[in-house]
Amino acid sequence: MPAPRLPLVVTADQELLDDLVRLAAAGGTEVVVAADPLSAGPAVTAAPMVVFGADVVVACLRAGLPRHSRTVIVARRKWPPGVDAVAERLGEVHVCLLPDGEAWLVDRFASLPHSDPPLARTIAVIGGSGGAGASILAGGLAVTAVRAGHRTLLVDGDPLGGGLDVLLGWEAQDGLRWPALAQAGGRVDPPGLLRALPQRGDLVLLSFARDEPASVPSEAMAAALHAGRRARDVIVADLPRRLDDPSVLALQTADRAVLVVRPELRALAGARGVAQAIRVHRGDLAVVVRGPAPVPLPPREVAKALELPLAGVLRAEPDMLVEIENGKGPAHAARGRLAALCRELLDNLLHERRSAAA
Repeated sequence: MPAPRLPLVVTADQELLDDLVRLAAAGGTEVVVAADPLSAGPAVTAAPMVVFGADVVVACLRAGLPRHSRTVIVARRKWPPGVDAVAERLGEVHVCLLPDGEAWLVDRFASLPHSDPPLARTIAVIGGSGGAGASILAGGLAVTAVRAGHRTLLVDGDPLGGGLDVLLGWEAQDGLRWPALAQAGGRVDPPGLLRALPQRGDLVLLSFARDEPASVPSEAMAAALHAGRRARDVIVADLPRRLDDPSVLALQTADRAVLVVRPELRALAGARGVAQAIRVHRGDLAVVVRGPAPVPLPPREVAKALELPLAGVLRAEPDMLVEIENGKGPAHAARGRLAALCRELLDNLLHERRSAAA
């Protein structure tokens, strides 16, 4: 198999370079780096995309570098003088200001053709309202994926949730949590990161610490997703309803996204707002309806009201809730409605990879 052609990054700004390498990793690719027009020249025509730092783009234009059909000019926080005029002279180029444009740039990197595509498939789970059951579904998906023989990374991206470590009964499990990864600034060795996280068998968990601030920097989320894509088969991300930069990053890089909604009017009203926020970042979203409700709405009516396809229905399972309270985690027994729904969702998630392999 031929080596993949890598995007070219041209900048002498070390902080900007760090950001671009991190964002490229979040998009599933590495980059070729050049610090000036002289070293960039031979690589321009071979690259699938060229990213110029605003610090060198004027010099690159004066040097007469070849034009490229996929060119991006990037700066951090503000544009230096003269860049607008350069962009106009270059013609069809994109401009991106960080950090606001991080998610867009990750998507550009991810859209590049790769001869060796990332292995892991990612599903994002978001609750349409408080207590919708998104964490239960996310935990069930991870447990079910491992039972099916898939190396799995479960990412707890909801700082205001109850904690996936608690849901799985892993509170005392040794390993790093989000604060340690945040302190590293996202600059970690991917295999080393996965080895350092709490794990049992083929399930690895990245969750919050009980006694430290609950926050997830974008660079930490990017590092976690990059590590998971390179060394796992499945990534399950439990994301908050109020989307922040790291959750948007996870949402945009996911292969599938499902919204968990309770079949009642108040929950449906809240879920509409969450669905609208998600649609800003991706067009494909499906709904899982989770009962019971005092006066339940039919699942298909819920999906119709949200204008989303129905991915499945999850009804009450008292035995499962008892198992969770006893520290066994959702879908532990591999039976019941949750386990069946998780198997169906995972089968759909992995179908594209099996088709590509065939």
